[in-house]
Amino acid sequence: MTNRRSKNSPADLLAHEFAQEKASALGPLGRALEAALAALARFDADRPGDGSLAEQRPARAALVAEASVALWHFVVQREACGLRDMRHVLRDYRVPPEVAARMGALPQGAGPSKAGRKA
Repeated sequence: MTNRRSKNSPADLLAHEFAQEKASALGPLGRALEAALAALARFDADRPGDGSLAEQRPARAALVAEASVALWHFVVQREACGLRDMRHVLRDYRVPPEVAARMGALPQGAGPSKAGRKA
């Protein structure tokens, strides 16, 4: 058996390593999205009705916000891997429309502080 040397340049090897790291991040982000969507589904299943009770709104809104952030993280990582079409994610993970609509919207108070900005 002959020993062939790889003709990959150091830059090619580094690019391959980056691609592996990007792809390996998809698993944990996908599981985080699944967990957030499952928590929202459990909340809705445990509270039958229209969900309009005042005491339920903040808890449900927090779950929707958490799921939308998880969706955003997952979609951004997929795009970094070259997977641009998020319709598959929305369908395969059964993402509720309200979660998809909030994707990328940071929860209140999570943005940059106004104290650090110059007027």
